[in-house]
Amino acid sequence: MPVDVQIATDQNTPAAACIETWAAAALARGAPAAAQARAWELCVRVVDEAESRQLNHTYRRRDVPTNVLSFPADVDLPEARLWGDVVVCAPVVQGEAEAQGKRYNDHFAHMVVHGVLHLLGYDHESAAEASAMERLEITILDGFGISDPYGEG
Repeated sequence: MPVDVQIATDQNTPAAACIETWAAAALARGAPAAAQARAWELCVRVVDEAESRQLNHTYRRRDVPTNVLSFPADVDLPEARLWGDVVVCAPVVQGEAEAQGKRYNDHFAHMVVHGVLHLLGYDHESAAEASAMERLEITILDGFGISDPYGEG
């Protein structure tokens, strides 16, 4: 599978196969068709709060763990396009899911999709960008029977 899943936490996590499927769906829906026509790879790393905090501090100058970080590579190699790495902090996602009254796996899927879309260049810095990214996330998650993550409850 072109999605490399690395589990670097003792926290309960969704199955690696689920994580692969969510990431692949985001790439399939979000990447330009020409980019999908060739082999591609990306990594989803699931971490604990300490690693998330260290990465967030190093790369974003925020000394707190965060739900998801994306590190775009967008490198073309002869054998594949490397999109980059998505880092999901399982304890933060678990806490957010509980606080928001969401199922853990549903919120985890949302964070994977959100992170992959960032690898592909989607962002939410402006209202128009946020709206486009959110619509795409909603569509992708709906394909898995996951309700609108931006809706009520």
